[in-house]
Amino acid sequence: MSSSARKKVLAIVLAGGEGKRLMPLTADRAKPAVPFAGIYRLIDFALSNVVNSGYLKVVVLTQYKSHSLDRHVSQTWRMSTLLGNYVTPVPAQQRVGKHWYLGSADHVYRMDFAQMVDQHVESGAACTVAAIRQPIEMADQFGVIDVHPDAPSRIRDFLEKPTDPVGLPDSPGEVLASMGNYVFDADALVDAVTRDATTTGSKHDMGGDIVPAFVRRSQAGVYDYKDNVVPGATDRDKGYWRDVGTLGSYYAAHMDVVSPLPVFNLYNFDWPIYTSYGPQPPVKVVQGSDGTPGVTDEAVLSPGVVVTGGQVRRSVLSPACWVDSGADVSGSVLLNGVIIGAGAVVCDAILDKNVVVPAGARIGVDPEEDLARGLIVQDGLTVMGKDQQLPR
Repeated sequence: MSSSARKKVLAIVLAGGEGKRLMPLTADRAKPAVPFAGIYRLIDFALSNVVNSGYLKVVVLTQYKSHSLDRHVSQTWRMSTLLGNYVTPVPAQQRVGKHWYLGSADHVYRMDFAQMVDQHVESGAACTVAAIRQPIEMADQFGVIDVHPDAPSRIRDFLEKPTDPVGLPDSPGEVLASMGNYVFDADALVDAVTRDATTTGSKHDMGGDIVPAFVRRSQAGVYDYKDNVVPGATDRDKGYWRDVGTLGSYYAAHMDVVSPLPVFNLYNFDWPIYTSYGPQPPVKVVQGSDGTPGVTDEAVLSPGVVVTGGQVRRSVLSPACWVDSGADVSGSVLLNGVIIGAGAVVCDAILDKNVVVPAGARIGVDPEEDLARGLIVQDGLTVMGKDQQLPR
């Protein structure tokens, strides 16, 4: 039996991300509730990693616009109460001050947390931070973990977007970037959070204040993500991790799953990503009323999708989307219930729930045209919000 299995472990998922950089997708929902890869929500990846790791007592700390997130967690993530297991949303209660939960772990990846807990227990550290290796030239984009040269599992300093970082002892061209995953001894965490609550000038942020306090007391260790072995992982997707905090990265992560040999493999049945998408019928691809065949390639099609005489290429379609005869959808992400009218063209676009593209309309073809119609154009993408109507 591993040391982690002998320990009592409570899993806490910080789901408080406001997600301003993902607007308009976060206009009506919390960042962890944003749909991803058709049938999932972003929080499903964190929760699936937790339960696949064997930890079945989980609290989800919520705050901003959390209604859809609370509903998804409550309806989807049900455990056996007979065995005392649970996944429970906990809203910010402001018991010790007028503070919200700060921080959010909304990344797309697979990780066995039990291996990290094992290292934490064996190291004797009060706090352990998971980190992923990144090229040293990208250090100014991350919170970087500086390790002791003679003890590379101990954290010497926490550097926020450094411009002159020192490479790793075993790989001078790389640095360790924090993944936002932590293991704490319970008593040490309670003491640190209590102390931080009364610290003047603190932003009460897990990565910005709590963990650096452990580093200053030489009580923090690092867990290198490259050492994590997930059942069913392929050489191509081993070690995949993407922060989907911007529209550009959210789109890029979708493109990672649609290719014939995906950089992130959704079909790992040894480490499944759990979710619920409701009572949807199967996908249907048929010819249109004019005899035009339905064509799909490099496409992720969710339950309830109907392609009737249209073309869908290099795109992700969420449940209940409809692509009509002669329509062309390419390089795009369509969320639930999007309707693409006959002969319409949609490319390089993200369309939120229930958007209707009228017959013959064009989205993403001409950025200047999209801007003139009041649409969001960012990172080479045209984005429409939930229920948004296309101006005539």
